[in-house]
Amino acid sequence: MPDPQTSTAPAKTQKKTWLIVVVACAAALGGTGIVALLRSSSPAQSAVESAPGVESTLVLDTFVVNLKGDERAYLRAGITLALTHPLPKNKAGGEASIALVRDTILDVLTTERAEGLLQPEGKRRLKTEVLDALTQRAPELGVKDVYFTEFLVQM
Repeated sequence: MPDPQTSTAPAKTQKKTWLIVVVACAAALGGTGIVALLRSSSPAQSAVESAPGVESTLVLDTFVVNLKGDERAYLRAGITLALTHPLPKNKAGGEASIALVRDTILDVLTTERAEGLLQPEGKRRLKTEVLDALTQRAPELGVKDVYFTEFLVQM
């Protein structure tokens, strides 16, 4: 009669081997996906930077703001700015510039109403307002255009 311990040992080893193979494949696929994602986002940014007069872009953290009027409406917006020249290399100056840019954009976004932003013309008007505000408050940045990379209005 076969020993029960010896008959289950190869099965346990085989299960462990399959588990290791599955985990290794999942890790490899995950790494490939990340590389593909990074490569796919680079051409879009370089296309923006190759627009006439654009030297660099400034990708900002996502904005989430309550909208004017209805207390339950909010906007989630990803914004990238096209600049006529690169940001200064001075770390302190760069941080001050980012704070000024974010403050200016927040001032503009919080004056909007959800109903207006749901229309295509509302988004175009908002881009113009953000660009005008940044040109007034931070002319040294040389903001040439505003790109929405994410735009969600929740009511």
